[in-house]
Amino acid sequence: MENGFSDILRSIYDMTAISSIAADPGFILMYLLAFVLLYLGIKKHYEPLLLVPIAFGVLIANFPGGDMGVIQADENGMVMVNGVLKNIYDIPLHQIAHDLGLMNFLYYALIKTGFLPPIIFMGVGALTDFGPMLRNLKLSIFGAAAQLGIFAVLLAALAIGFTPQEAASLGIIGGADGPTSIFTTIKLAPHLLGPIAIAAYSYMALVPVIIPFVVKICCSKKELCINMKEQEKLDSKKVEIKNMRAAKIIFPIAVTTVVAILVPTAVPLIGMLMFGNLIKEIGADTARIFDAAANGIMNAATVFLGLCVGATMTSQAFLNWNTLGILAGGFLAFCLSIAGGIFLVKLFNLFSKQKINPLVGATGLSAVPMASRVANEVALKYNPKNFILNYCMASNISGVIGSAVAAGILISFLG
Repeated sequence: MENGFSDILRSIYDMTAISSIAADPGFILMYLLAFVLLYLGIKKHYEPLLLVPIAFGVLIANFPGGDMGVIQADENGMVMVNGVLKNIYDIPLHQIAHDLGLMNFLYYALIKTGFLPPIIFMGVGALTDFGPMLRNLKLSIFGAAAQLGIFAVLLAALAIGFTPQEAASLGIIGGADGPTSIFTTIKLAPHLLGPIAIAAYSYMALVPVIIPFVVKICCSKKELCINMKEQEKLDSKKVEIKNMRAAKIIFPIAVTTVVAILVPTAVPLIGMLMFGNLIKEIGADTARIFDAAANGIMNAATVFLGLCVGATMTSQAFLNWNTLGILAGGFLAFCLSIAGGIFLVKLFNLFSKQKINPLVGATGLSAVPMASRVANEVALKYNPKNFILNYCMASNISGVIGSAVAAGILISFLG
């Protein structure tokens, strides 16, 4: 009877993941990481729509036997399936679901194919108002300056031994745009998609921490107190757009046309971004498809993308020097992009009577509208009357367009 009872206990113990977790401390580290990310998303409200799905994906991916972690294919597309090395692209999707689990099915069907990034861009376009940028077109140049991190880190990565395609995929993190990072990496270095996606979305969620950190290093209190609204009231030369609705409708059509001619490889992202915005601006005639793009489709895509990105963060994939190096390089790219926008504002202010708050330059990276909200909050801390949200949005929106165009250029030259 005792042997029978002990056998039952042994069977119950073997059924659990306890022995596997005890044998590999890496699992514990990943659980702690997941809990920290959940805390930041739930308690600190750091982009919970992104961070909570990613964090929960990390959590469920690291339970041994759960088969919820994404198994990354190598640079040749090879992956181990039931002890046999196979090309992931030769395996039918239903077989991936059966042999590798649910998250692998979602990952290879929705992420690896490049399906979700343009879909999310359509939702971003539907949720974005280009009005602030159209009213302040001169501020859009700071969105271009904030692409500095992309190309600076690309050159640095080349110098330390990354291939041009890998270096471009690492540098694009500096655009602060998760879908753009995923889309570029799929095209150029698909074997790095997991760590690239992790870095891009982690830093996007941490924008409320990173922007104030870089701003504090680069800007003085006097600069952060610049009140652009007061200067604007004194500007007799300011030109107002008489028919803003017409301008908002023409703009996405014009941008799509110009980008499609000059950088065709950027069309999947720019085209979907502008389509989403166009159906928003048309109004009642397209209200139904606008609602679908901005709500149902966008929300579903965000859920699946977040969970899949989190599920790539298994202990085997995350706890290695390659991934940690990508995280470090991504952080550097992020910070340099913010600094690039700030220093162009400083340069502009040397030659202009009307000064621009450097926080406008800090939002030249993507991460719209979160970066603008954070910059506005920083400005209000220094001057409670200094509302700069609209000015920041001008630079922020141009940063979205700039990062997508930069991605298209990299894909054109290196793809």
